[in-house]
Amino acid sequence: MRLLFTHVSALFLILQTATMGAAKKKWSKGKSRDKLNNMCLLNQDTSDRLYKEVAAFKLLTPSVVSDRLKIKVSLARRCLKELAEKGQIKQLVAHNGQLIYTRAVASE
Repeated sequence: MRLLFTHVSALFLILQTATMGAAKKKWSKGKSRDKLNNMCLLNQDTSDRLYKEVAAFKLLTPSVVSDRLKIKVSLARRCLKELAEKGQIKQLVAHNGQLIYTRAVASE
């Protein structure tokens, strides 16, 4: 009985020292995104790009315009609405908050 007790205590000591030496898991801080610094007003350069480039895009959504011109999405929505009223683009889908436009093709 005494022999069994010494083997168990020896195994316990071995296991205890093995776990003490293991390093603790280092948790990552997580991925962080850079804050977007988009403009909330149109300047002359952005306005020119809006009328020249955006009207030529095949697929237009407020998020696409916001990303390419570096403007806020709310401003992009208003710009798209203005372009649609002028007839430079036409609206395909208006489902809930998602607006999808395409370039206006001249009818033959």
